[in-house]
Amino acid sequence: MGKRRRGGRTLNGILLLDKSQGVTSNGALQMAKKMFAAAKAGHTGSLDPLATGMLPICFGEATKFSQFLLDADKRYQVTARLGVTTETGDADGEVRDTRPVDVSEARALEALDRFLGDIEQVPSMYSAIKHNGTPLYKLAREGITVERKPRAVAIHEIRDARLLDGDRLEFEVACSKGTYVRSLVEDVGEVLGCGAHVIGLRRLSAGPYPAERMMTLEQLGEIKAEGGFEALDDYLLPLSTSVADWPRVALGDNAAYYLRQGQPVMAGDRPLEGWVSIYEASTDTFMGVGEVLEDGRIAPRRLVS
Repeated sequence: MGKRRRGGRTLNGILLLDKSQGVTSNGALQMAKKMFAAAKAGHTGSLDPLATGMLPICFGEATKFSQFLLDADKRYQVTARLGVTTETGDADGEVRDTRPVDVSEARALEALDRFLGDIEQVPSMYSAIKHNGTPLYKLAREGITVERKPRAVAIHEIRDARLLDGDRLEFEVACSKGTYVRSLVEDVGEVLGCGAHVIGLRRLSAGPYPAERMMTLEQLGEIKAEGGFEALDDYLLPLSTSVADWPRVALGDNAAYYLRQGQPVMAGDRPLEGWVSIYEASTDTFMGVGEVLEDGRIAPRRLVS
């Protein structure tokens, strides 16, 4: 259970929030922070107000590891409307163009398949990417358009695709960090020659976290009403879960001591390169994450205080 202090409770962990539609990611974060009376919190990757689903909230020390969830693969359930394009690429934007739709399901699925693998996307002007320090969406709202360079992303899987009512395309997509589903849908619409925009978007997973662990603010409110903070805190996941799919290295007491002092250390059972999650062998305590150096030592990168 987190300790009370001025400005909020000190607690560490990760909440898998099921964001509701119509709420901004920052708005959802602030509501979760208030519900837990947390002193420190941050989220790991924005969801558009239109979108619902997994928004991991990091409390306390977990904020040190939020970047790794930002960089993780994501999975979405998508619903697109064919025949209509909008300024924002989703249903919240003004209609830009309307075209007739004469698309078979087979042709729609073929168009989706063209985007599997490594692709390049031009970010939307209504994205949060910054241009000279200003988010693009703020420039777009002022009627300003700037050149955006294509970005390399990866579409790992597209499944359960189907065409409904002749103009509604539903599918599930697994993709790399930085993928804009709105841009993907717009590009598919152009391949089909009719245009398209997102009318429904739900994030099913982020990194190692599955959909079944998500909780809505309403559910959390009921839990708090019945059991207080102690019951609420039971729904926070350990910090180590943010890198649960990374190689694991266990350190002896001496090596763990020197690593905590910021020094690279040797470890017997380790990969030859890359990032690792680090544990103190004697207590099985998660210490943080490190990187294997060229000489085989492990350098600390983010450690739990």
